[in-house]
Amino acid sequence: MRSLKRLAEIRKLPCVRCGNPNSQAAHSNSAKHGKGRGIKASDAFVIPLCAICHAAFDRFELGNRAESEAMFEKWLVKTELMMGKQDEEYF
Repeated sequence: MRSLKRLAEIRKLPCVRCGNPNSQAAHSNSAKHGKGRGIKASDAFVIPLCAICHAAFDRFELGNRAESEAMFEKWLVKTELMMGKQDEEYF
């Protein structure tokens, strides 16, 4: 799924990790969300991260792959709540 509207909405939110108001749309790094060689995960699996947190997340500096995936799942739920979504698909 690709959605420029969703990406724009995500970028308006503060960083889900540190609260920095300048965030980027950070895609999941998990294959279960559609990530593959040279292919970004679906836009349904995007969270707001500032540039510093985004870089650390992508380099697995915040934990190993399993820990990173677990963090992402929690951040995705928080992101959906921040967006005011109550869609069961993300819970």
